[in-house]
Amino acid sequence: MAPKIRTLAVAALATALSPVAALAEYPEKPVSFVVPFPPGDLEDIVTRLIADEFQATYGVPAAVVNKPGGGGGPFPGAAEVASAPADGYTIGSFVIDVPLVGPMVGIPALDPNPFEPVGIFLTYPFVIATSKSQPYSDIAGLVEYAQDNPVVLGHFGSFLVPTQVTLAMANVQGMAYAADTPFDALDCNTLASGDADVINTNLQSILPCIDDVNVLATIGERRIPLTPDVPTVGELVPELGASLWNGLFVHKDTPDDVRAKIAEVAERVMSSDRVAQIAADTGALLYWTGAEAAAERIEDDAATLGRITAILEQ
Repeated sequence: MAPKIRTLAVAALATALSPVAALAEYPEKPVSFVVPFPPGDLEDIVTRLIADEFQATYGVPAAVVNKPGGGGGPFPGAAEVASAPADGYTIGSFVIDVPLVGPMVGIPALDPNPFEPVGIFLTYPFVIATSKSQPYSDIAGLVEYAQDNPVVLGHFGSFLVPTQVTLAMANVQGMAYAADTPFDALDCNTLASGDADVINTNLQSILPCIDDVNVLATIGERRIPLTPDVPTVGELVPELGASLWNGLFVHKDTPDDVRAKIAEVAERVMSSDRVAQIAADTGALLYWTGAEAAAERIEDDAATLGRITAILEQ
């Protein structure tokens, strides 16, 4: 081989093998969006829209993989994402609890928090609800009833922010649940079967039986449009004004250009007519908040969680 040709060949090989060239090809193989809850909830539905758009945009398979945690919240699924290579091929669709509570639940892969947000896209219409057959229809009535009667709370996991908010509100108002139990699903059947007296769930799960349910309070920064007369927990106990959101997360070592490609697709989806219709149908807040603002929000939420923890430790 002539010296000039040999030099060009070596240069071309070096370029092909360089990290910059490899990263420029992302994505070149299937991408998984891990939702650490069962299918069907809002974060699952919206993440599937993002995965579909990602596949259409880049021409590689992209799919949601559900990794529920067996009543213990999203942490086992999140740990799988943390253990995957930091290359953008395994993306977490996580609730607030993963970055805030995950480092405290005794799972080594989550301590310290290994994730950084690509962006936040959803605030859940989360509710505290009970059957209309119960003798109380608001939080004040629940507190009074619980003074002399056992009340069982159903939730998605004792460490999760909605559960912590619910228990802290009870503490502040001078009541205690007789028991609290984690469930993988909290819906109309949970109340109808009597498995729990009060449930801590998303509004979507009880919409099919909403005429048979009393929503006692909602958890979020503002009232849910579909239940405009129901106060938020923050209205009842201002220091507990938590907001429950879901976002896309990657391992902190994931390259910036990979994150940018994921964010571009997600932001486009969140401005679509399909997402606007989901928001109207469910009462959810659907939007796109980029990485920097998402990180600031997480920091603020950590301060709120600190206040909740202090109340529960009293």
